[in-house]
Amino acid sequence: MSRRLPPLNSLKVFEAAARHLSFTRAAEELFVTQAAVSHQIKALEEFLGLKLFRRRNRSLLLTEEGQGYFLDLKDIFSAISDATDKVLERGSKGALTISLSPSFAIQWLVPRLSDFNQLHPDVDVRIKAVDLDEGSLTDDVDVAIYYGRGNWPGLRCDKLYQEFLVPVCSPMLLSGPKALNRLADLQLHTLLHDSSRKEWKNYVREFEIPGTNVNQGPIFSHSTMVLQAAIHSQGIALANNVLAQPELEAGRLVCPFDEALMSKNAFYLVCQEKQAETGRIQIFRDWVLEKARKEQEEGPLPQPETHIEEVMA
Repeated sequence: MSRRLPPLNSLKVFEAAARHLSFTRAAEELFVTQAAVSHQIKALEEFLGLKLFRRRNRSLLLTEEGQGYFLDLKDIFSAISDATDKVLERGSKGALTISLSPSFAIQWLVPRLSDFNQLHPDVDVRIKAVDLDEGSLTDDVDVAIYYGRGNWPGLRCDKLYQEFLVPVCSPMLLSGPKALNRLADLQLHTLLHDSSRKEWKNYVREFEIPGTNVNQGPIFSHSTMVLQAAIHSQGIALANNVLAQPELEAGRLVCPFDEALMSKNAFYLVCQEKQAETGRIQIFRDWVLEKARKEQEEGPLPQPETHIEEVMA
């Protein structure tokens, strides 16, 4: 047997109007016009076949039927509100699977994760390190951190940092017979490459550095490997400022030059659009975005004096 229900929107309007005993205040609460409230009340009265309100001396009163209907609906709306709160509370707890590159996990997320765990002990964080992302989230992943242009269809993409590429090396390379004093000194050292030689080629081209052979030097599959090689004085890396920040702050790496290459790519926090503002996903999004915002305001890593647009994709 099918249930005979009145228009649910009309019930919502009636509950507000009956609670305030005012069409005007109900309209303000629901962000609609007073005429819209009157229309919904009329539709509900026609459905029920009885009057719910009457006017007397410029005041709005409930009829006997309206009063009884309101008291029943008041309890029902309270039960719906309680049920909704319980669902949202359960959604803010449990497992949260985060997919991201090993380098970003090691250099950025993991060192900060204890802060999130202390604030939200009911969220069980699970880290899933992946070398390559497919541009779409699988069913077993709640949120991810991608590196790119931020144009993944169907996903909410929030940029974390303004990023640039800057030369970094061990402090030991700043002195000695091959000391790094100017850009031309790069030709005296091994260049360390992250995934490909593209970034160093762009850098040398933009700053017109003579005699630098960008086709030499080892290529590493992960940014953390490049940084480790630079720490151990194996050469000079062109590093992402976000990933290099911990090593620069600790003094294990230094920036020998101010010239930096602005990156068209960046790290983005991504999730399904429909889940961006629900439960534990929203909790994690809010925490990550606020963390990134504060760190950029504090400016832990000095901004380079020269910003040059990257010339290749």
